[in-house]
Amino acid sequence: MRLNRRVIARLPKTDIHCHLDGCLRPRTVLELAHAQGIRLPTRTLPALTRLLKAGRRTRNLRDYLRIFDLTLSVMQERASLYRVAYELAEDAAAENVRHLEVRYSPALHRRRRLSYVDIVDPVITGLADAGRVHGLSTGVIICGIRSMSPKVSLALAELAVAYKGRGVLAFDLAGQEKDYPAKAHRAAFRLILKNNINSTVHAGEAFGPASIGQALHYCGAHRIGHGTRLHEDPDLLRYVNDHRIPLEVCLSSNVQTRAVPSLAKHPFAFYFRKGLRVTLNTDSRLISATTVTDEVARAARAFHLGPYDIKRILINGFKSAFLPYAHKARVLREVNLEIDRVFMETFPDEYDRRFTTL
Repeated sequence: MRLNRRVIARLPKTDIHCHLDGCLRPRTVLELAHAQGIRLPTRTLPALTRLLKAGRRTRNLRDYLRIFDLTLSVMQERASLYRVAYELAEDAAAENVRHLEVRYSPALHRRRRLSYVDIVDPVITGLADAGRVHGLSTGVIICGIRSMSPKVSLALAELAVAYKGRGVLAFDLAGQEKDYPAKAHRAAFRLILKNNINSTVHAGEAFGPASIGQALHYCGAHRIGHGTRLHEDPDLLRYVNDHRIPLEVCLSSNVQTRAVPSLAKHPFAFYFRKGLRVTLNTDSRLISATTVTDEVARAARAFHLGPYDIKRILINGFKSAFLPYAHKARVLREVNLEIDRVFMETFPDEYDRRFTTL
């Protein structure tokens, strides 16, 4: 039994590692730049689309992150933040993403002196408005930035606390890993943990497993963003597995940032078969030129995953979501049944009862 892209698009999915400033529509970038009087390197949509997408020209995470300078240039106004958030949720819903967690750092949207309220409110509202129209749950993850002062991270953690229960689901630490250790920002995470707020940390993408260890043991992370190099420390891997700490895997971006030399060399299949709670995510829909459907299809093809394997991975996404337990339990029951329905319709003569047991 083989899953094609059309079937994968029908399956209920999550995207729990998704950067707002990496998920704009190219036409939106062009239109916002024109409306705001911002000069872009090109005025034509095809050329701009090429500039906004990572590929062979990105040699490392630093190159990948440079592309965000273009998208951030048009995301310095309240209306543009609302529009980008709404369109992102709309695009996710079009491929049957049922739960979307969008992360960004308000500190990167203050070039025109917007207040934090004017940076956070429109994103929460844009996501929620689109969610109501298109039938998906959404939430924001506030990001500290590794290369910024730990004082900035602490201020952003305070912002996450202020918005707890009002659209912000968690706190994250993002940005360049090398030379910027997570432990420098532990005061922010102490505040987050003290206030019973969820946390995740980008770790093990551009640096080794020691970075993952810091995220867990200094910052108390509940999930790990990427975790690509976890396999280099078998003892830490066992700890992550035993404690069911989810990995927010982003296959395409890991290839583009050279975290792995190729998709075939990605440790995802190794993690999955070891029983780790792996999830599949976009990271940046625009910059990585991907969707959740694409990421699942790539995984299925590259790692020879069958429908039962894909069901387990999709369920991992819902289990790992930063949602209240009762809500999560209800959603898990619903998506379990929906996935089984899709498989029964797709493989009527081959359907096996094992699909219903996870």
